[in-house]
Amino acid sequence: MSKTYYITTPIYYVNDKPHIGHAYTTLACDVLARFKRLDGYDVMFLTGTDEHGQKVEKAAEVAGVSPQAFTDQVSQNFRDLTAKLNFSNDDFIRTTEDRHKAACQKIWSILRESGHITLGKYEGWYSVRDEAFYTETELLDGKAPTGAPVEWVEEPSYFFNLSAWQDKLLKFYEENPDFVGPESRFNEVKSFVKGGLRDLSVSRASFKWGVPVPGDDAHVMYVWLDALTNYVTATGWPVDGAAGDAEKHARLWPADLHVVGKDILRFHAVYWPAFLMAAGLPLPRRVFAHGWWTNEGHKISKSLGNAIDPNHLADIYGLDQTRYFLMREVPFGNDGIFSVPALAQRINGDLANDLGNLSQRVLSMIFKNCDAVMPALPASPSADDTALLASADELLALVRQHIDQQAFHEALRKIWQVISRANRYVDTVAPWALKKTDPVRMSEVLAVLAETIRQVAILAQPVMPDSAAKILDQLGVAADQRDFSVLDGKTRLASGQAIAKPEPVFPRFTDEG
Repeated sequence: MSKTYYITTPIYYVNDKPHIGHAYTTLACDVLARFKRLDGYDVMFLTGTDEHGQKVEKAAEVAGVSPQAFTDQVSQNFRDLTAKLNFSNDDFIRTTEDRHKAACQKIWSILRESGHITLGKYEGWYSVRDEAFYTETELLDGKAPTGAPVEWVEEPSYFFNLSAWQDKLLKFYEENPDFVGPESRFNEVKSFVKGGLRDLSVSRASFKWGVPVPGDDAHVMYVWLDALTNYVTATGWPVDGAAGDAEKHARLWPADLHVVGKDILRFHAVYWPAFLMAAGLPLPRRVFAHGWWTNEGHKISKSLGNAIDPNHLADIYGLDQTRYFLMREVPFGNDGIFSVPALAQRINGDLANDLGNLSQRVLSMIFKNCDAVMPALPASPSADDTALLASADELLALVRQHIDQQAFHEALRKIWQVISRANRYVDTVAPWALKKTDPVRMSEVLAVLAETIRQVAILAQPVMPDSAAKILDQLGVAADQRDFSVLDGKTRLASGQAIAKPEPVFPRFTDEG
């Protein structure tokens, strides 16, 4: 395959159990990865865990276990989430792996030898919780802008000469106007860089849980240089290392898309490009920062105890239903309000009523009135037939355009417009009435509807893989006829195959509470 697509989630910090924010980011990447595979790309989808740093060292101490044992256990929770939510990642990286340590030490050595990292002394306010340094002017009532406590730190530290990269970064942003999405976030990034960059502390000597600095065992690498390097580690870089893979690296790097939460955009859109420029490596093509979910308008926090467990959502409301809600409810990039009534409305309105009912009605009529055999499309379609089929044929190009901009809600809105159109067509043409007056026309109408459902179900696969598969199974679509090469009018649903009695795919949700 010539077309490759490399997409990454951030690597998740292991001091907490997975919550809706982690699930949301990974789900968006999963939808994109599945979409690109169906669209003929050789996809690499990476996720993983960020396991070093002072916070982890302290949490392990409190738990009475070694940092490695602690991270082994917590990292497994994130692996379990990928299986539970049906994520199709191709690799799961941990920063405690040997391949990753080798990549970190390689990038460090390149930066050090080329004069971009030098030894100095750090004095300033540091927040263990945020793994971040703050200036006096950034503090609010003696705390970090995030509300985290800070402590005064004086220690030797290696520094990366970030201040030297301001002009190069601004030039790069100008030449690559799609580098950061959404646009409002890109403007924040540019404004931050224009405000002047300070050299960045990239090592710590006050704790030991990290990748050792080559040639100076008193220091471990500071979390961001370590963490960000994971994206290039997974491509088989350094190619001359023990885990090196020159072919894989050449095929995958630079990454097509880093998906991140808006809180870590600066690290991905400023520090990471500067590290890569300094190391002589190509920059990723795009970084997209999504918003945060609130729980019925309240910020989700440990102290409030209002975290939303994605495993619980999948168990109670259904896996594909949850996946659909998260991708449809809020424009990706905006903050969203999670509420059970909103979720129930999507399940009962969009899924059970619109798509589920359409599929069930049409297939039941074919099963009952066409001897359970898929009818043929009309040789001379009516204007209504042609209009409905044309709207289905146009979907792939429209959906692709929105997916490439990470506008998942718009992609789904376009699909649902065709579903609504098909429901109106059923009501207008009334195949149940044609059964008595014109059974041939009835079978043609049902074939037009079945073809529309086929295209919609194929395009819904990235978001709702299991449910879409059930619909395609019921239509009698072969497993090798479900990628995007069979869309936009290139092929049509075969006729003549027997179908089984259809089962509803989307049960209605009723709140027993």
